[in-house]
Amino acid sequence: MYQRKIPIDYNCGLNVAMEVVGSKWKFCLLDEISKGIKRPKDLINAVNGITKRVLQNQLKELEFHGLLGKTIYNEIPLLRVEYFLTESGESLMPLIVAIDKWGLAFAPQLKAILENQILETEA
Repeated sequence: MYQRKIPIDYNCGLNVAMEVVGSKWKFCLLDEISKGIKRPKDLINAVNGITKRVLQNQLKELEFHGLLGKTIYNEIPLLRVEYFLTESGESLMPLIVAIDKWGLAFAPQLKAILENQILETEA
């Protein structure tokens, strides 16, 4: 796992939150797990664009920070792993739902901004 060179400012809630969930994929993973997708192979299919290596790293970090728990089923012939939200993970879900709602509302504006940027670059 990444070793920090600059200490976390525990007096700033935003810094703490960014340390725990600040990545491209963590909100998406928490959202999918909250919807019932529990296994890594299913998460790979549900989260568009995530690689297996990045998925494993992000799940490990979410578990390390206490947002996810993991159940390991020792089955033959394969080991089965399922993830679940902890109480701390559950407490984030209203924020994730609100951010998702905001993102969907903002999507048309972002699309227009990016399309204008492409037109300006081509001109």
